[in-house]
Amino acid sequence: MSEHTDQPSTPNPPVIDTSDWIEKDKAFATLSESIRPANKQVVFHALAAAGIICVVVTFDGSGDSGQIEDIEVQAADGSSILPETSVEIAQVQWGSSEIRRTMQSLRDAIETLAYDFLAETHCGWENNAGAFGEFTFDVETHAITLDYNERFEDSEHTQHVF
Repeated sequence: MSEHTDQPSTPNPPVIDTSDWIEKDKAFATLSESIRPANKQVVFHALAAAGIICVVVTFDGSGDSGQIEDIEVQAADGSSILPETSVEIAQVQWGSSEIRRTMQSLRDAIETLAYDFLAETHCGWENNAGAFGEFTFDVETHAITLDYNERFEDSEHTQHVF
């Protein structure tokens, strides 16, 4: 008589193939990058047509939440009013190869650019201790400068046993 012992079976860990996700992410990044120059041009053209010389966009985020705090405008004539102009902006969604075009107010288009640049350069800027900073849109040079300040938490532990 043979003795049969049941050996507990260890399940095989699932095999996770990230290659599909990586390819989709690369395609999204490439597509996102391809639409930014035209979006910048549309925004800068609308700002120049309105006599705006500088726009400063401040943002702040932490605790898994972040937002644009303020948009300050400086016009050549000294005014600080952003016109109610609408512009057409191209947008993409992760996992899709389609470029959507939407009409947005100039204010919303500026926010869209700011959020897109934050996602590109500092994904997760709103998480944990978060980050804050500002974008400066220089209409004459068509440059957008990001001044970014990342918060971090630090902890130092000491234990003494006597």
